[in-house]
Parts: sequence; C-alpha cells; structure tokens
Amino acid sequence: MEWMVKLSSKNAEEVAMKTAGVLSPYKNHLLTITANNGKEFALHRRISRLVKINFYFAHPYKSSQRGCNENANRLIRQYFPKGTDFSTIDENEVLYVQNQLNNRPRKKLGFMTPIEYFSLFRRNKKVAFVT
Repeated sequence: MEWMVKLSSKNAEEVAMKTAGVLSPYKNHLLTITANNGKEFALHRRISRLVKINFYFAHPYKSSQRGCNENANRLIRQYFPKGTDFSTIDENEVLYVQNQLNNRPRKKLGFMTPIEYFSLFRRNKKVAFVT
C-alpha cells in the first residue's frame, strides 16, 4: 500500500506529525518502520511513540535494505518526474496518484492490487512500513 501526503517541506516536525497521522489508522497492521538517514526523520522517536511501532534506519548507502521503498519511488516518478515542482501539485493530485498505485496489479502480490492484498491479509498479519 502506498500512503502519500503532500508536505510543505522536509521539516522534521511536519514529517513526524504527517507520518504519524497517515499511519495511525493502520498501526495494528504494521510491524516496523524503516527509513533512510535523512534529517527529516530527526523526530523518529515521536513517530514511534505516536504510532506505537519500532522505528529502524537503513545503513547509509544501502538502498537495497529499502527495496520496497525504492520500487515505490520508481512508480511514483512515473507521475511526478524527478525535478517536479511540488508547489504546483495539490493534495488531490497526490491522492490521485496514491489511488492509481494502490489499484495497480503487482506481480509480487500474485497480480492482486495492493488494496486487494491488504484487505485480504490485514485481518491477521502485520507488515513492515518503509519510507
């Protein structure tokens, strides 16, 4: 599942509050959060506390430790190419892309969409969240 929200900056306060806000409804289905080492995650303990989940960091320069995130970024770049001026993008466009991606069948999920897969398995299982 892709949960996307528009940020006004990479400010750690905004990242922490919006991340916690987006993930809180799903916290019973999440196992961990793994992030990169960007300064926008300086308040990772707040996210961990608010969502009640363990927060981990990938090793520097080890994008393979966040392969799911790298794939998601590749898919998102189909809609928002690198260098996109996000001041021209509104929240509705972000939600449109989120909806498109979550309704796109994935080979890894047996050609189910992320929404179908999440709905089917969320009753009993927890998953890892990567940023």
